[in-house]
Amino acid sequence: MNKKNLILIGLVLVLAGIYVVCFTSWFTPKTIQISHTSRPVRLGPRNGAAANPVTFGLGDYYSLTEVKVVPLAALQTNKLAQPVWHLVSDSGSDDVKLFSYGQKINGMDPAVEGARPDPLQPGVIYRLFVTAGKARGQHDFHIGAAPANTATNR
Repeated sequence: MNKKNLILIGLVLVLAGIYVVCFTSWFTPKTIQISHTSRPVRLGPRNGAAANPVTFGLGDYYSLTEVKVVPLAALQTNKLAQPVWHLVSDSGSDDVKLFSYGQKINGMDPAVEGARPDPLQPGVIYRLFVTAGKARGQHDFHIGAAPANTATNR
């Protein structure tokens, strides 16, 4: 090979490297897309009480390593705010695409031994953090009436 061919091959490799870094997602961490739904459910025929269970959808199956729910107001004033629900796993959970707040997820345990999820308060905005290996996602949600300080579509 002559000098001209080596320079052209080097130039092609540099351009290919620039393309891979700038125009592909090979080096960016995967983002987990999260949605939620909350529908009132009657707890029983005798007491007539209703609950608002929250169900989260992940858009794909993930082996979760951490699930954490924190009140957003507490998180804004303290980055180490106490979570109302926190599950962790060393090796990852069973593959899940859907789970409910407070649900026992196979392969995950409370971050604090014996901890139970706190009940969600209506009108409080919460942030859900989900980790599955290097993939991460977060999602803000609330149950019941919309908080007064959030903008509404008109």
